[in-house]
Amino acid sequence: MHYQLILLDNRIDSRDVRHAAPAVLPIFRSKLQGEILALILINPARSWTIDELARRTGHPYQTVATEVRRLQEADILRARTIGRTKLLTANESSPYVGPLTDLVMTAFGPPLVIGEEFETIAGIEQLFIYGSWAARDAGEPGPAPNDIDLLVIGHPDRDAIYEAAKATQHRIAREVNTTIRTPEQWAASIPRR
Repeated sequence: MHYQLILLDNRIDSRDVRHAAPAVLPIFRSKLQGEILALILINPARSWTIDELARRTGHPYQTVATEVRRLQEADILRARTIGRTKLLTANESSPYVGPLTDLVMTAFGPPLVIGEEFETIAGIEQLFIYGSWAARDAGEPGPAPNDIDLLVIGHPDRDAIYEAAKATQHRIAREVNTTIRTPEQWAASIPRR
């Protein structure tokens, strides 16, 4: 079976709202918990509201608020209030945050980092993660993926794609393999029924 994680609008594709441990790294309570940690820990200078986290993960506000509360109780996240807005950041004084950030980057960071590194490249119409990493992300058990496979559809500058892949590879400490196809090549490769 083939799996792919579709990266559009830098939103993490999370179809299963159940609280099953994620196959990509089953030490976390849920995939949502890993996604929230990734968003907050990977960009420590940024503050997040629960609304932003809910929008970005595609989960209901209350579900995200519950996970955030648990992470605050564990002293992983800090909250400060400005007016009626609660802003969340990593608690960088926690001895757990550094090692946890490394784990979260490896397990949940690839879509975020890929989104950041590829978002400014003109000519990309679609960007997919496929292969073993996408299979783990979709919940299929198996060994930890050694690399990330990307499919780029469009007419981007190839050098820009390879530079973004190199930067991604450096940040996530995994090989990034890119395949570039024009929309015409992609359409021709899809079997007709």
